[in-house]
Amino acid sequence: MSKGKVYVIAGPTASGKSAVAYYLAKRINGEIVNCDSIQLYKQMDIGSAKPSPEMMADVPHHLFSIVDPDFNMSVAKYQELAFACLDNILARGKTPIVVGGTGLYINSLLYKMDFAGNQDDGTRRAELEQMAEEMGSDYMYTYLQGIDPESAERIHPNNVRKVIRAIEAFELGDGIKSLDECEKNTDYDFVFCALNMEREWLYEIINNRVINLLNMGLIDEVKALKANGYTVDMPSMKGIGYKEVFAYLDGELDADTLVEEIQKDTRRYAKRQMTWFKRYNDINWIDVPKEVSVGELVDKIIAAGN
Repeated sequence: MSKGKVYVIAGPTASGKSAVAYYLAKRINGEIVNCDSIQLYKQMDIGSAKPSPEMMADVPHHLFSIVDPDFNMSVAKYQELAFACLDNILARGKTPIVVGGTGLYINSLLYKMDFAGNQDDGTRRAELEQMAEEMGSDYMYTYLQGIDPESAERIHPNNVRKVIRAIEAFELGDGIKSLDECEKNTDYDFVFCALNMEREWLYEIINNRVINLLNMGLIDEVKALKANGYTVDMPSMKGIGYKEVFAYLDGELDADTLVEEIQKDTRRYAKRQMTWFKRYNDINWIDVPKEVSVGELVDKIIAAGN
């Protein structure tokens, strides 16, 4: 028996998910649960484009700024925290609204994924990390393509950490399955929606948002993180905007190139997100034309849940 209705609002970065979730929560007495991997971290507010303090004060928001930037958040840990949030919100008679664009986190909620019992003592991961250091990222990605080409299609070749994790998962017998092979999580009545925008318009919004984030103080935010001892090698600092500013502060990029690099990397990330979400056959696509109000989008999402 389902514990209750849970809305999931996905979509590419900069598509307006946070605003839509906020107004949906106002309409249905809901509470928002973060599903963005970088927004979990403290001290990383600007670059991760967290909801405004005013929005968070007006509507309960959960799993934002809960761990320090040196914490290595796993999908299993996120799943544990998110389910606890969903159950608590439902127990209080409210409606959870999961919002974010991190595909693996969304998968961990929508599908039955048991992460227990699939951990080794860390020896193999250390071996793979050593192999990556000696052989390089191209070698590791080619190795993954050879054993698990489906996972390789979903991971960027330069994301060595995810490549290593995928190799490790495959070798432990827990390779990232295709969605058709995964059992759906029926503990909740999920209403799974994703915002869909015309690509050129989305890219224009992304380009403008990058400039806005820099004007809001992204460089100073990264300077503070660096001063507090956080390094570009940490998983949290691999977030788009942070790694590029680290390169800028280290003299590897000039100011103009910094803007271009963040814009380019964000556009590429949005494209990968859309490719990921198009794999779901039970998603409710919510088109976001240029001339549309947030209220109209909320109406469509509520209709999808009825």
